[in-house]
Amino acid sequence: MNVVAFFIAIIIFIVLPYIGLWKLFQKADRHGLEAIIPIYNIYVMLELSGRPRWWMLLLLVPGLNFLVILGITIDFLKCYGKFSLAEHIAGIVLQFIYLPKWGFDKDTKYLGLSATPEFREKYKKALKKSQAREWGDAIIFAVIAATMIRTLFIEAYVIPSASMESSLLIGDYLFVSKVNYGARLPMTPVAFPFAHHTMPLINTKAYWDGIELPYYRLPGLSDVKKGDVVVFNYPMDADSPYFRPVDKRENYIKRCQGTPGDTLSVVNAQVYINSKAAITPPNGEITYTVKTDGSELNPQIAEDLHLSDMQSVNNTEFITNTTEESAKALRGYSNIKSVTPRISPRGASDALNAVYPAAFANSVLTPKIPDYKWNVDNFGPIVVPKKGGTIKLDSLTYPLYARCISVYEGNKVEVKGNEIWINGKKADSYTFKLNYYFMMGDNRHNSEDSRFWGFVPEDHIVGKALFIWMSIDDNASSILHKIRWSRLFNLIH
Repeated sequence: MNVVAFFIAIIIFIVLPYIGLWKLFQKADRHGLEAIIPIYNIYVMLELSGRPRWWMLLLLVPGLNFLVILGITIDFLKCYGKFSLAEHIAGIVLQFIYLPKWGFDKDTKYLGLSATPEFREKYKKALKKSQAREWGDAIIFAVIAATMIRTLFIEAYVIPSASMESSLLIGDYLFVSKVNYGARLPMTPVAFPFAHHTMPLINTKAYWDGIELPYYRLPGLSDVKKGDVVVFNYPMDADSPYFRPVDKRENYIKRCQGTPGDTLSVVNAQVYINSKAAITPPNGEITYTVKTDGSELNPQIAEDLHLSDMQSVNNTEFITNTTEESAKALRGYSNIKSVTPRISPRGASDALNAVYPAAFANSVLTPKIPDYKWNVDNFGPIVVPKKGGTIKLDSLTYPLYARCISVYEGNKVEVKGNEIWINGKKADSYTFKLNYYFMMGDNRHNSEDSRFWGFVPEDHIVGKALFIWMSIDDNASSILHKIRWSRLFNLIH
């Protein structure tokens, strides 16, 4: 957000509503200064509407406090004769227009304590709701409540790809907790309810990026830990052609392998953190070469052992993705001669040949990238950036962190020959403003993750995957087998 947009937002969301509130307080014989004192002004609104003072305690409950503020605002508007649904919506959504309008309107007067029986009896005709109004109020409340639950507590998510198999399968429906790491408050507040970044059917943007708020996260139960299965916004959506705001970038799900300050490396497909071998997910998959005696593999065996992405090499050999446990079981069949992991040795070119940071070679930020000789099975070592941590910038380190410095932390970065300039000043070091994470899919040879596009900033973290509440197999042969009953309500480890 530039300076002009920032000041416009201040005027719209703070100055104008406070001016309107000042005038409305004066109409009720309260001092206008009470309107601009945060929290205390809510207390005064309770007094003016006749609600009990203990409602202030409800403001301490995350999620519920938002609904309470809505209720207090509506009661407050009723004190001034604003009884219609349209007036309530206007007084909440367009406060910067309607609060000043009503505050300066000579015909708008304070009528009394709107929450009292006497007030309701006196204005019962105006307060009487039609059936349409009752339905409208119910729908609006349901939308607000559901939005608050999704934003602050828990949200449903579906697994769209095979990158987490066999830990998570395509068609698994999960609940993702916002409470564990602390709910991230909306950064793009003007958006269509229940649509993420694109409107269904019409394929237009489901948000307006004219207003973007700074990143803020409520206190959580814990930090992101190594081994957690995490939903986050895909960092690459910051680039062309999308240029999406942080909270409107595509949702991805991976397992956290590296946390801020860790030194991570992958050696022969084994992840090491600070020189110690990390726990390998028991249901994680890699690619194996399977040699047979020439006879065909029973399709039922392939299904039972979850052999995915099977590709025939010749009459006696095929390639498949599966778990280590399934590979061991496969070796026990008489027609199987060998089952060997397909591991790319250090320095070997990968089939995709675009691991981080080579994928960003020749860009404006990284015109020169050394040959680190990394691939998906032999990667690093690399230090995961930590908030407040300082790194030395040189030809070896700069390509690893250029994207963090420029794209995620909003600095202007230029490379002039062998010199690095940040915000117009020559720099030989940099101190990070955010924490970062290194994410990897459990299906190590079929996952687009941090090995390809780098680190995940903390402001991209959405929540922690908790459990599977439904699992649907679209490839099932019959309707009766569509639901994977054994996966329902399984906790995610």
